[in-house]
Amino acid sequence: MALSVEDAERCIAPRDPTTQEFLMQQTMLRIKDPKTSLDFYSRVLGMRLLKKLDFEAGKFSLFFMGYEDENEIPKDEKERGEWALSRKATIELTHNWGTEKDESFKYHNGNTEPRGFGHIGILVPDVYKACERFEELNVKFVKRPDDGTMKGLAFIQDPDGYWIEIFNNKTVTK
Repeated sequence: MALSVEDAERCIAPRDPTTQEFLMQQTMLRIKDPKTSLDFYSRVLGMRLLKKLDFEAGKFSLFFMGYEDENEIPKDEKERGEWALSRKATIELTHNWGTEKDESFKYHNGNTEPRGFGHIGILVPDVYKACERFEELNVKFVKRPDDGTMKGLAFIQDPDGYWIEIFNNKTVTK
């Protein structure tokens, strides 16, 4: 049984004043091969690389991707880091070095048992036009806009199998 809006509202605590400056900054996804993932998130989804960080001791790299104007990205690396980590709703792609060389290596996408993480969502002006473009780019679909009971939204997969919901807020909230 679904939770009513009223019941959901009763579960919500008043916002503590000390959290007024908190913001949702990033969602982290582990990636096998940065070359294929960076290509996908930039070429297919139109994101830009906001900042790259390497951690030699831990043998991993972080790639912060988002929808920011390229002309606003600072040139100074320290300033760029602070700027990138102050953007809203970025994707942090985490690459553990060496995974790209292991053909059998695979991350769990959360949509097979045991279920957990589901997807990230990308708002687009027109789901159908976006999906036509994804078709041309040979992107893997989980659900097309007219499949199933939820019409007007789609799900595609990135190179690691993570699901990405493609939606328009006017369609989904009808």
